[in-house]
Amino acid sequence: MWRSLWRSIDRFSLQHFKYVITELQQIKVVNKQNREAVIDLLQTIVEIVTYGDRQDPLIFECFMEYQVLAEFVQVLKISTSSRIEAPLLQYLSIMIQNMDSERAIYYCLSNDYINNIIAHQYNFEAGDLALYYVSFLRAVSSKINRDTLCLLVKVHGDVVVSFPLYTEALKFAQHGEKMIQTAIRALSLNIYNVSDDLVYQFITTPPASKYFSDLVSSLREQCLHLDTLVHSTEEKSTHQKCKDIFLEADKIIDDLYYFKDILSVGESRLCRVVTQSLLSLLIFPLLLLLLQLGENKSSYNISAVTSLYIVSRLLQVVGGKHLINAVAGLHLYHYIILSKTDATNGDIADSTANASALLRLLNDINFKVCSGPDAEGAEDININYLLEHLNEHTSSNYHFDGSPRDDNICIERLVCFLF
Repeated sequence: MWRSLWRSIDRFSLQHFKYVITELQQIKVVNKQNREAVIDLLQTIVEIVTYGDRQDPLIFECFMEYQVLAEFVQVLKISTSSRIEAPLLQYLSIMIQNMDSERAIYYCLSNDYINNIIAHQYNFEAGDLALYYVSFLRAVSSKINRDTLCLLVKVHGDVVVSFPLYTEALKFAQHGEKMIQTAIRALSLNIYNVSDDLVYQFITTPPASKYFSDLVSSLREQCLHLDTLVHSTEEKSTHQKCKDIFLEADKIIDDLYYFKDILSVGESRLCRVVTQSLLSLLIFPLLLLLLQLGENKSSYNISAVTSLYIVSRLLQVVGGKHLINAVAGLHLYHYIILSKTDATNGDIADSTANASALLRLLNDINFKVCSGPDAEGAEDININYLLEHLNEHTSSNYHFDGSPRDDNICIERLVCFLF
């Protein structure tokens, strides 16, 4: 019993730690024959470092002096079909997650050790490696702040030219495994919530900003699939059909909550690029039916009932001043164009009457919203802007030129106003 107790205490000693490091440094190649021995060494190092971070400062001094993270990078480089990557990433994730001291975190993220591990060429076709890799990335993202984020990016002048943690993570954004998708979204939000001007600039400009348009495009495909399920003529029980519809609707709502989380960060450039993607790729083309009531199908072949459901859930879940203004503006924009078309065709009296009726309705809504018991927060609708905008277009001094409507220009103008 005493022998066992002595062994457990000695296992976390500085002397034993140095011995384990020396053993790891002597490894020249990692193969199937010594794989288990190397894994034991990696596990022991992580356990001792985690203990030392909280209990013995000398252990972490030794960890830095011997540049142990460099040895982890070296193990990846000398591995030959040994499948050492998964356990190595797993132990690194555990070590980083359990680090408490700012000094330890700062050291681990410095000297490009983490970036080298992230950028290593992995074979993700093998087993569950992708899951371990993404878990490692998420663990790293959970430790970043304004002081440590700069350690993970490469800057040329005043521009971020490389951010491996973010760009490599986004390669798994559309992964089929739900757990991986969730981890990537948590990672991205960790990054977005760190206020860094250069990183925001990198995230919101191409090619990194393509992530948001891809995200909205994926959401649009889910909406189309939902519409297919709603109108499916395939013989299924009512229970099964409802189950499929609710399952697909839940996926859409999950995505909408992710957009809400992104917009809640409150950074203007981030809000702009996300809102513009939602407008141009989802709201405007997919919900066109709600703007063109005379047609049975929009250009994306989605029914009115599904369109109405999506836009209502979008406003309910994501909400926010900018999006509500945009949706309202899109609806009014179409009405204004129809009124001006009537005016161009000589139906000035009808168009003026219609516009006046709409103005009276909006004024009535404005009065009820602003004077009601829930008036607080009513500025989200920005009804005064809509009234002014409509007045401008219905004034006697405004002349409609009859030229075709440019949807992209409409969206750009809306986004410029919103921000």
